[in-house]
Amino acid sequence: MKKIEIFTDGACSGNPGPGGWGAILRFNGKEKELSGGEKDTTNNRMELTAVIKALSALKEPCEVTLTTDSKYVCDSITKGWVYSWQKNNWRKADKKPALNVDLWEELLPLLETHNVTFNWVKGHNEHPENERCDKLAVGEYQQYL
Repeated sequence: MKKIEIFTDGACSGNPGPGGWGAILRFNGKEKELSGGEKDTTNNRMELTAVIKALSALKEPCEVTLTTDSKYVCDSITKGWVYSWQKNNWRKADKKPALNVDLWEELLPLLETHNVTFNWVKGHNEHPENERCDKLAVGEYQQYL
């Protein structure tokens, strides 16, 4: 399997409000940047979208190290919460509906295709790739302001 590094970030002006996402894919020293935005969304939706779009860009199953500053995305997967929500008909432990089910349903098959290891980094803490992804995301939502 090819070993790929992915860095992602999402941003929102207001929550909800205009949002953007950015991703960097790195393989064999080469990088590709992806980004997009939506007029009315939430920060968590943009964080998830960044991961989905980055993994969807891979043309074959890969071993992926994915770095994100989103505790929501990272913890939901690494702590198994999303699998419990899915098993419980998209209900959380408190019986309230899980949020962003449409995006989780897009992401889960991608996680079955690729061998993904999630790494969390603190946002806005001078992590070069995270800062670049944030700039991409902010640039995308600015078009809606």
